[in-house]
Amino acid sequence: MTDSYEDIINLPRPVRLNRPRMPQASRAAQFAPFAALVGYEESVRETARVTERRIELDEYLKADINVKLLAVADRIREHPLVEITYFRPDAKKEGGAYVTASGSAKKIDQYERAVVLMDGTAIPIDEIIRVEVRS
Repeated sequence: MTDSYEDIINLPRPVRLNRPRMPQASRAAQFAPFAALVGYEESVRETARVTERRIELDEYLKADINVKLLAVADRIREHPLVEITYFRPDAKKEGGAYVTASGSAKKIDQYERAVVLMDGTAIPIDEIIRVEVRS
């Protein structure tokens, strides 16, 4: 046997009469890559994503936050500039992230227990860990 395939290299391509030729696009699709484990990469990324644990505040910090929120409520008609750090729970797994929002305070919604900024951001009062009132 020879390794050069000289005996068949110049032969015409075999043609089947009982079957039509496959279109070139369909032939290419046979060799296209596919994902054997659909969703696996997304699952790995989600598992690797780091979340933070919620900090439990002591009574002194809660009282300090309440005093600052009362000061904001007293000046709410002036729309004081505030910077608030709060915990945002993660929708998919345990934990969440600490986010800092700043802007002018529009109102303090007692029913929803939230501080609403002028840009529409609603910050849950129970999730707040720090309030800074700017002049």
